[in-house]
Amino acid sequence: DIARSLIDREIALLKRRGMQGPQRVLVGAMIEVPSILFELDALLPRVDFVSVGSNDLLQFLYAADRNNERVASRYDPLSVASLRALARIVDAAKRHGRHLTLCGEMAGRPLEAMALVALGFRSISMTPSSIGPIKTMVLSLDAGAAEKRLAQLLETGVGNLRGELKRFAESNNVEI
Repeated sequence: DIARSLIDREIALLKRRGMQGPQRVLVGAMIEVPSILFELDALLPRVDFVSVGSNDLLQFLYAADRNNERVASRYDPLSVASLRALARIVDAAKRHGRHLTLCGEMAGRPLEAMALVALGFRSISMTPSSIGPIKTMVLSLDAGAAEKRLAQLLETGVGNLRGELKRFAESNNVEI
């Protein structure tokens, strides 16, 4: 609400000065801290879109620096906890009719991107060098089948989710 009022105030100022302002300004939020997972229903009605910063969100979720070799093994974007957290965001965005994107290293790796598609992400960003492998994976993926399998895995809380997703990809000819 405060952000929108500031934007409206600046647009009004432009008009008073005889300048043409934008017709509409979309306000979004970056989801990068785990505490917001418990405030999604309060946040989403106030914004037009949301983006998940997967690097920071998951690093904070695990309280482990993914670049620190001594604790990096604790950080797995394909763990049950990580994917349940991301699923919570996808579900909330759908409930509130908000556009959802994800950025971060996770989106640039085929197995992780497959999991993101299975969760319901349809807009992900990555480095240019990752586009080819991700496009190949997406074109070989039955998103509905992946969604069903991942939902089963998250419901049961299987221990080695990474291994199960690799087996799904292999048995369904998904190019990872």
